[in-house]
Amino acid sequence: MKTEQTKRTKRFFTYNRSLKIKKGLYAFFALLLLIPVAVAFLAPTVLTITNSFMDKSEITANYGLIFEDAALGGGYISERVNLKLIPDIVSFSQYNTFLIKSPQYLLKFWNSMILVLPIVVFQILIALGAAYCFARFKSRFRSFVFFFYIILMMMPYQVTLVPNYMVADFLGLLETRWSIILPGIFSPFSVFILTKYMRRIPKAVIEAAKLDGVGEWSMFTRIFVPMSKSTIYSVAILVFIDYWNMVEQPLVLLRATPDLHPLSVFLSQINAGDVGLAFAVATVYMVPTLLLFLYSEDYLIEGISYAGGVKA
Repeated sequence: MKTEQTKRTKRFFTYNRSLKIKKGLYAFFALLLLIPVAVAFLAPTVLTITNSFMDKSEITANYGLIFEDAALGGGYISERVNLKLIPDIVSFSQYNTFLIKSPQYLLKFWNSMILVLPIVVFQILIALGAAYCFARFKSRFRSFVFFFYIILMMMPYQVTLVPNYMVADFLGLLETRWSIILPGIFSPFSVFILTKYMRRIPKAVIEAAKLDGVGEWSMFTRIFVPMSKSTIYSVAILVFIDYWNMVEQPLVLLRATPDLHPLSVFLSQINAGDVGLAFAVATVYMVPTLLLFLYSEDYLIEGISYAGGVKA
């Protein structure tokens, strides 16, 4: 009896040891595969940040051939470009130009903030109310409207850009910030994600609130909104990143008023003039999105994973 039990114990430990070895091998090979992928994704960002501290002459010596070739209309580059990670001499001249000597760059940065922040705030507020109605009240009309929201969300922005231009022209909003802010506020993306999450809220919680005499407004503000906190954060991050990098909308809707253009549009013009300055401006431009992502990474993952697992 003891011998049989000893054999079983040995087999158990042997199985566990082999399982750990297999898991370790899987993790090792997965790491070997993911490290080059991570390097490929991070290399442009790291190069942009480190090269922003290079002197102008050093940038010209390392990358001047690329930008000269692009200025001449493209073509074959016969010489190898030197991708340099660490500068020989650390220089802050580009940041001095961007932050102190040339206020137009900071103006474009604040243009981006003025355009994006109202879109994020009011799109979330409107989406919360619409998502609550879609999640709480059932009817055929509601299903049709929600399906229409999904169709609009699947369309690329370029498809709706011409109708937005025509409506803005009709309302007299062309060449103003409202021509970008108003369409952004009523984007269907936030409504879709929040609706998917709110439908996941247990019915038992709703029934218990009804028994306590909770009205619709209190139901919305005290139950649905607090329980959707992670999804609200994740949607806000995605909306911010989306509109922070917009290019087509300002080029079309603010065509005659370049003073209102965000920094995302202005970056291409900087590239043509001073490459070192472009690296510095691009680095500063990345700071808000990087900080937002690093601070709210857990909310982003949690909100998207929960919302994605809900049935429509």
